[in-house]
Amino acid sequence: MQADSNAIFEAALNLPEDERLALVSRLLETVPDEPAGLSLDDPNLVEELKRRSADTEGSVPWSQLRDKL
Repeated sequence: MQADSNAIFEAALNLPEDERLALVSRLLETVPDEPAGLSLDDPNLVEELKRRSADTEGSVPWSQLRDKL
């Protein structure tokens, strides 16, 4: 499946911008508003976000990332 999705993605990149936008819109219509298992009200998500924000080991300051872009 990965090879198929990569081939589709590469083909989509060759479309004109307006056709890419139309394709994105059509694909988004097929995705539920709130994917199963993801909710901002989920206490597990809040705890995970807190854990990640507290773990600064290996983090890179935004100023360095911005400069690389």
